[in-house]
Amino acid sequence: MLNLKIFYSLFLIFIFPINVSAQNIKIIAFAQDSMANDFRQAQVFEVRDALESNPDVKFIFADAKGQTSLMISQIEKFIASNVDLIIVGTNDDKAVVPVIAKAYQSGIPVIILDRGIKSKKYSTFINSDNIKIGKIGAEYIADQLDGKGKILLFEGIQTADVTQLRTKGFMDEISKYKNIEVIKRTGNYLRRDTIIEMEQLIADGINVDAVFAHSDSMISGVRSVLLRHNVDLGSVITIGCDYTSEAQKAIRTGKQTGSVKFPLGGKQSAEIALKILSGEQVPYHISIPVKLVTKENVDEVEPIF
Repeated sequence: MLNLKIFYSLFLIFIFPINVSAQNIKIIAFAQDSMANDFRQAQVFEVRDALESNPDVKFIFADAKGQTSLMISQIEKFIASNVDLIIVGTNDDKAVVPVIAKAYQSGIPVIILDRGIKSKKYSTFINSDNIKIGKIGAEYIADQLDGKGKILLFEGIQTADVTQLRTKGFMDEISKYKNIEVIKRTGNYLRRDTIIEMEQLIADGINVDAVFAHSDSMISGVRSVLLRHNVDLGSVITIGCDYTSEAQKAIRTGKQTGSVKFPLGGKQSAEIALKILSGEQVPYHISIPVKLVTKENVDEVEPIF
């Protein structure tokens, strides 16, 4: 895997106007929310790898470090540099709308990946059914609890539509069970933030029967805290999202109950980007299927990274 410093060097080279027209090179730029998030980083790498064999394409990316204002500035620079296509993985479904609309209306195709925005001014939206993800998690946990108990719902970034949709899907389903209580905490899709919240819960003497987290990175944070406090991991149902190789290993060894596979979408983004740049018509919306992975099928399903 290429060192991140090299990536940043590539970013600095290509973010400023350069002359590539003579070579007919197309520049695909990825404005990503945060490379500190394993899933977000893997998305960027998947796009890069899918484009690697195409000599007529240069791939660059920008790491917004979780800061919406920085992402807006980076997209502005992409526009000023006349890139040929922009892929966006945002952390805010409203704040980025004006700059994305600016790019789209200036003739730069825009692919919205994974996290939606409150606008229709883009070329293609590639995602999975996040309401279904929440519903799958709720159904499985409710069944395992026989319809009674306390569940901890770890949510992601509050301004991201995927967070709102996963919570909606989960709460709509779990509300059917009157003997199940749900408490919510925000982990921002990060181990660090989840660990802080989980430590506080334990300090407050709050015990739960199950945890549903919007990402496997948050379940990883939950698991590390439970282990630190000598809690038997088999005594708490833990369901995450993404289905990473770390989650696969944890499910195999009984340290995690399951995960809803949530594909990266990087490969699909690269394929659609190339079609757009070649003048082909592409679907306005592409939905990638999701799937629950537990110990029963963990050896049959490939992790996303």
